[in-house]
Amino acid sequence: MAWTKYQLFLAALMLTTGSLNTLSAKWADMFTAPGCHDVADHAFSHPFLQAVCMFLGEFACLFVFHLLLCRDRRSPEPTMDPGQSFNPLLFLPPALCDMMGTSLMYVALNMTSASSFQMLRGAVIIFTGLLSVAFLGRKLQPSQWIGILVTILGLVIVGLADFLSGNHEDHKLSEVITGDLLIIMAQIIVAVQMVLEEKFVYKHNVHPLKAVGTEGLFGFFILSFLLIPMYFIPVGSFGQNPRQVLEDALDAFCQIGRQPLILVALFGNTLSIAFFNFAGMSVTKEISATTRMVLDSLRTVVIWAVSLALGWETFLGLQVLGFIVLLLGTSLYNGLHRPLLARMPCCAHLVGQQQEEEGSDREREPLVQGARES
Repeated sequence: MAWTKYQLFLAALMLTTGSLNTLSAKWADMFTAPGCHDVADHAFSHPFLQAVCMFLGEFACLFVFHLLLCRDRRSPEPTMDPGQSFNPLLFLPPALCDMMGTSLMYVALNMTSASSFQMLRGAVIIFTGLLSVAFLGRKLQPSQWIGILVTILGLVIVGLADFLSGNHEDHKLSEVITGDLLIIMAQIIVAVQMVLEEKFVYKHNVHPLKAVGTEGLFGFFILSFLLIPMYFIPVGSFGQNPRQVLEDALDAFCQIGRQPLILVALFGNTLSIAFFNFAGMSVTKEISATTRMVLDSLRTVVIWAVSLALGWETFLGLQVLGFIVLLLGTSLYNGLHRPLLARMPCCAHLVGQQQEEEGSDREREPLVQGARES
């Protein structure tokens, strides 16, 4: 079936804003500017402040939800389901996970390339699959187990590409390896977040935009408050700011004042987060969750291509192999191989049996496909 113009618009919007999420964050990291009290030029390294901006973008989804709801109620035949009432504190545990995972990822983005950052985020399906078996009682299909193993292989290849690359002008090899490990650690936290959302939140029939917006509200205010004690916590060389504290928000604001393009990058990240979540959920509703997963994989290619074109990183053949293996693992986990097998007479009946065994689980959107940007 041919896509409508609206569906094409949604797909393009998701691909564009999804790519801008990572590219704008990395762009901000690449700026240097003087800090407060005439401190000499230094890199803009403020991952926790960037995480606050990200949560502001998620928080904006709450306003979008209420605007859409008001418009729908004014129409002659309202069609929007606002979902049932719920206790907002249900979102606090996943919001805390989101806050920790996002902060770790922004720290890691300061240490590694944008393309490796995006590829290594594919590790989330490993931990989500394992945790869904342990805590949600799900039964993974053989193809999903194979997908997890293939994904592990892909992560190893991407890690080797970073390790063997002789091009580390921007980051030391130790920083690159640390950044890659932090991304993997962050995916464990993100997987816990997804399991919590499915177990305690989505069963209450909460509208997706309202869910994202409420988590953004918690994350924005909690992390904004935590910036105060972070200003006084010394962390030595781990704190890549002049005072070597966990986060120096005042230094960030001074740098922004002296280099306004940093504000453009942060604003672009905030805006792209909001539009990406809206577009992603709309793609799931208007087209399919599988299409959303494919588009999410394609944005890795866009990020990679733009990074190469701008000279942010060099071409690595091993990284290409790693991306292909990761894409294969994600496709197997999310069942993209089934339409191909269904067309083969020898395998069509096996696909039918597998779908019958999954039962009601097939009617629910898979955890990984339901993930939104963070």
